[in-house]
Amino acid sequence: MTPKKAAKLQLSENQWKVIKDKYLRDAPTVEGWLDGVAHNVALAELLFHPDAERWGVFNGVHHVVQSFAAAGSGHKPARMVLFHEDLVESGERDANFIRLMKNLEAVCARVPEARRLVDAWRARYYELMSRWDFLPNSPTLMNAGRELQQLSACYVLPVPDSMEGITKSLTAQSLIQKSGGGTGFSFSRLRPKGDAVKKTQGVASGALSFMQIFDKLTDVVKQGGTRRGANMGILHYTHPEIKDFITMKANAAVMENFNVSVAIDDKFMKAVAMDAEYELVNPRTAEPAGKVRAKEVFDLMVDNAWKSGDPGYVVIDRINNSGSNPTPGLGQIESTNPCGEQPLLPWEPCNLGSINLGNFVEGTPMEGTLNFKRLGDAVQLSIRMLDDIIEANNYPLPEIERMAKGNRRIGLGVMGWAECLVKLGIPYDSPAALDFAEKLMRFINNAALQASEGLARERGSFPNWKDSIFDPNGPHYRGQTHVVRNCARTTIAPTGTIAIAAGLQGGGIEPFFAIAYTRYNAKALDAIKNGKSPDDKDVFFEVNPLFKQIAQASNFFGLSESTLWKKVSDNHKAVRGIPEVPAHIQRLFPTSHDVTVDFHVQMQSVFQKHTDNGVSKTINMPN
Repeated sequence: MTPKKAAKLQLSENQWKVIKDKYLRDAPTVEGWLDGVAHNVALAELLFHPDAERWGVFNGVHHVVQSFAAAGSGHKPARMVLFHEDLVESGERDANFIRLMKNLEAVCARVPEARRLVDAWRARYYELMSRWDFLPNSPTLMNAGRELQQLSACYVLPVPDSMEGITKSLTAQSLIQKSGGGTGFSFSRLRPKGDAVKKTQGVASGALSFMQIFDKLTDVVKQGGTRRGANMGILHYTHPEIKDFITMKANAAVMENFNVSVAIDDKFMKAVAMDAEYELVNPRTAEPAGKVRAKEVFDLMVDNAWKSGDPGYVVIDRINNSGSNPTPGLGQIESTNPCGEQPLLPWEPCNLGSINLGNFVEGTPMEGTLNFKRLGDAVQLSIRMLDDIIEANNYPLPEIERMAKGNRRIGLGVMGWAECLVKLGIPYDSPAALDFAEKLMRFINNAALQASEGLARERGSFPNWKDSIFDPNGPHYRGQTHVVRNCARTTIAPTGTIAIAAGLQGGGIEPFFAIAYTRYNAKALDAIKNGKSPDDKDVFFEVNPLFKQIAQASNFFGLSESTLWKKVSDNHKAVRGIPEVPAHIQRLFPTSHDVTVDFHVQMQSVFQKHTDNGVSKTINMPN
């Protein structure tokens, strides 16, 4: 159903504010915007049609076709069509991709069979999004069908120990961030401060000095006109500058555009437990550069994380030994996206998208049941849409296009978990919630796997299948018997903006942050930081719609509506502890700070058990 036939979408005030501020731009209506995204992504279906070349899809378009052996009997050979290969200048690449998109539109208009194919998937993608059952990541919603056409949320870029390599990474960062993508880096290969620089007979300024160049670049590149730049910076615990790295963000004005994390492994944690020393290593020479007590480094990490929120840590050997790196023959994962839930190889991007769990609960609030059949259908369609987005994406560099289309990594996640639980009548911080979370995510992960297997039969496996963890004849085989289109399929992201666009209060798998509160977007925070009053459109007063609905049905528990909201506001913006609110309703509406640290971790654990990539989770602690 397209907007021409569909009813006008009903939006809350905050939904409208976010969509208008972040996504609408030149689209006159919300329906038109979503239909434009659906149409643009559905055009990718033509690239897989056997008559694509005859129809003229590739006329005048530079492209390189690479073919790969079929991954299994009954499967098509894998195929990769590259549009940036051998094109050096970014202007050349953009012009070439624009020709491709114009050809797709022309074929769609000229060839009835092509029009029927595109319209069929366009209608399904529109319905999926307009019901708010699923939304792709913000760059897709911002850029699909527009000049940038950069659709991925996150990238990891290599930072080699050379000026040429560093400069190339900076260029890639600027191209990605101007179009709304986030970037992750490992600076572990950079020689330490004071080390020799052979060509100039000088000394190196160190990894941290180069990190600050990446940070400053983000300051001057505003993402697509709508998103603040975001980065992840990682340094291995053996790097000689590790202590300075850990403490660098103690000054709040330093590295404001970066989350930073220490890459640790099992060897490091054993050294911490034994209070043993370990060797620092010069990455340029691979020679020892001193020793340090592991416990001292760990305590320094904990102390600074408590003071400033940084650094975090990534257990890098666990990542590489898990399904998060299904193609170890291509290399080791060294970094993640800015939020940490998406480990990626150097030059690898990922398209994320999230299922709105609350939409699949039917029946009366607090007594509902989840429609698993409808959820499974939505997962299957979402996987196909994410796979199409890989083809519709205009990648910033040829290296990124090769990795994206070689691995075909996607990240389907969830949002609205808090709403889902309230509708089911299950308290977030209860054993029943943990049990249901595991059952639910197992179902979603299996449904995503089955959808990817179906696409592999239709379109071929991901091209980098050989020597992956799925290849029974390769050195990294892990007993997987599946032939899949996408090397990894599930990721749970924070979903900050798309959750609000979908009308939710619960992002990702988080509990409600508060029941009634004022929220400021990035523009408002910048205004406040500079001593100015923020614009009204950048300030959002939030009242939890589900709690309001239940309160209205209960005559606001014998209070006036304004009195109830004041009591909530005065009660740390929470309902637990307000005597007028019945105990069973208090139990259903914990806020982030009501949930214990241990339970936050347990919730993340049960979701992670059935997620290919990572899970973004905030652990709220008293201060």
